[in-house]
Amino acid sequence: MRGKNKAVGQVIRELREAAHISQEALGDRAGIHRTYVSQLERGIKSPTLVILRRIADALGIKASEIVRKTEES
Repeated sequence: MRGKNKAVGQVIRELREAAHISQEALGDRAGIHRTYVSQLERGIKSPTLVILRRIADALGIKASEIVRKTEES
């Protein structure tokens, strides 16, 4: 499972960096703590669907885009 968490985290990181925002800014926009964003990006935590949708909304994309990119990696 950790490998899948890392894949999701890597996609979130890439999308965040492409949006030129910090972990703190993403957390603020998504209503989650910056440390949780960090844990997600490092594959330590696995996001729920609700959190994944909040992150996607904060990035201005659909949650399905995150899932699609994860499946491609």
